[in-house]
Amino acid sequence: MSFKKISIVGLGYVGLPLALEFAKAGLIVHGIEQNPKKVEMVNKGISYIDDVKNDELLEVVNKGNLKAFIDFEPVKDSDAVIICVPTPLGPHKEPDISYIINVTTEISKYLKKGQLVVLESTTYPGTTEEVLVPILEKSGLKAGEDFYVAFSPERVDPGNKNFTTKDIPKVVGGINEVSTEKAMKLYSIIIPKIHKVSSPRVAEMEKLLENIFRLVNISFINELAILCRKMNIDIWEVISAASTKPYGFMPFYPGPGLGGHCIPIDPFYLSWKAKEYDFDVRFIELSGEINDNMPRYVVQLVMEALNRDKKAVNGSKILIIGVAYKPNIADPRESPALKIIPLLEDLGGEVEFYDPYVSEIKIENSKTKEVKYMKSCALDEGKVKNADCVLIVTDHDNIDYEMIYKNAKLIVDTRNALRKRGISIDERVILL
Repeated sequence: MSFKKISIVGLGYVGLPLALEFAKAGLIVHGIEQNPKKVEMVNKGISYIDDVKNDELLEVVNKGNLKAFIDFEPVKDSDAVIICVPTPLGPHKEPDISYIINVTTEISKYLKKGQLVVLESTTYPGTTEEVLVPILEKSGLKAGEDFYVAFSPERVDPGNKNFTTKDIPKVVGGINEVSTEKAMKLYSIIIPKIHKVSSPRVAEMEKLLENIFRLVNISFINELAILCRKMNIDIWEVISAASTKPYGFMPFYPGPGLGGHCIPIDPFYLSWKAKEYDFDVRFIELSGEINDNMPRYVVQLVMEALNRDKKAVNGSKILIIGVAYKPNIADPRESPALKIIPLLEDLGGEVEFYDPYVSEIKIENSKTKEVKYMKSCALDEGKVKNADCVLIVTDHDNIDYEMIYKNAKLIVDTRNALRKRGISIDERVILL
């Protein structure tokens, strides 16, 4: 089977870069996206994803290799369908796979013999075989015989210039051998290194392991940072010293909390699934608890900084630097800033933020649950001087930290941003 036309469902941070790579490789790619604005932008060759350049997108659109749709009808003309939809958590940290269920139901209406369906959305082990396959078989076709199914976890790292979609090895696990082989053949069109595993469940668990590894280690270093501060030990110096060991150590760094679409969410899919086996994954639960408390700890540091100046949070002007969940990207999803801001406002703080990548954020009041929108302010000497405290949450590279340090009354630096850039700090700066 050769792949000439494929459909990619979900044109977000995973789907759009994937669609671009397949289109650049010469395939006809149908992008299916429920957001009409995104569909319109893709079809005009305008990117809304940092890692997708406008000129590259426009080129494949103009060649006719990529077109976006709202409806699922293009599935019937596709050799393969790749699902890249969100898998958020519910209010009680339970998996919400409604997007997977909904799009798979639509795909089943157009399913035909010989097609390959691949799920890339991060989920709990068993989803592909227990949820995806039964829905697809409502078409009357038999999985593994009439059509083929595999799971291949996304490994997108937004903003990473060294490892893009085509550079990262792809893990593939099908429901049977022929499904695995077909999925490997598909991805080998754009990705040189494919790693075959024995089943979708292994591939699903592999993705969770990646993110749980980071969750546990980041929570550990966050807890150690809190202890070191109590002991008057510089955690950043400790990590630097430990990093000189050439084996057996991997540095992780403390911060104001976890953000993004993976680490704060994905591990709890396994935590939920484990209960089906009467098993508590205590490392995940404890790690989640530690990281969930980091925004409150940051607020405590702001209170401590202002107290040195004989001020309360109530009535103080607090300028937050960076609200994206990681440096040099425009993605604020699950950012700790979204928790820190309402906590400071609850205490009466007058909060503004500056982010060169994020122009507006949605803030939910931690008590009333009311929603409001905040826009990024301009950053200049006057703004910094006027703030009672500057709080660095995300250390984008294109920020003038020298100017901030020179003009700020107080700084709470949760990322060691100043010293990382060669600035010798004084008592005005409180480090995490």
